[in-house]
Amino acid sequence: MRVIAGSAGGVRLAVPRLGVRPTMDRVKAAIFSSLGEAIIGARVLDLFAGSGALGIEALSRGARSVIFVEGHRDSIQAIERNLAKTKLLGRVQRQDVFDFLRQRSNSEKFQIIFADPPYETADLGQSYTAKLLNDERLPQLLEPNGLFVLEKRPDETISDLKGWRVIRQKTYGATEVLFLSSSAIANHTSEIK
Repeated sequence: MRVIAGSAGGVRLAVPRLGVRPTMDRVKAAIFSSLGEAIIGARVLDLFAGSGALGIEALSRGARSVIFVEGHRDSIQAIERNLAKTKLLGRVQRQDVFDFLRQRSNSEKFQIIFADPPYETADLGQSYTAKLLNDERLPQLLEPNGLFVLEKRPDETISDLKGWRVIRQKTYGATEVLFLSSSAIANHTSEIK
């Protein structure tokens, strides 16, 4: 796995040994191709950051800032190693994503939020994806014209997108990527390729 483009293009990234499913380079390239110039100068939030590959790609391509949120120690160490290796700066937050959302609602806003939640189920048999999409605090962290980029299993059905509107949906092998905007506000759908 490597940084695809930008100031750190070509740098190989460390991956934590256990419990992480890194975004494939092909999927990452497609995500950033769709985002295009929207990444330049953006404030980015990378939830379930894993190795930090999405946030680091954003920084390499000109994002203003990235906060990496990850609960696992091995992943935090990988993100810190990857930031040092790429000579990029980001804020690394070792915390459960849902605790982070609970503490951060109505604070700093982001133009782009990435999330690649675990594929297994969370509490009470609910998937992490459903739990994230149903968390009312998440849309509050998104700028009015912001985008939420969510990775999930293609066979995982989402019964309720309350609060979200799908702008783009694409499947790449074992990964489906959704580009979402908050349904509470009008959005710039024409900028997503």
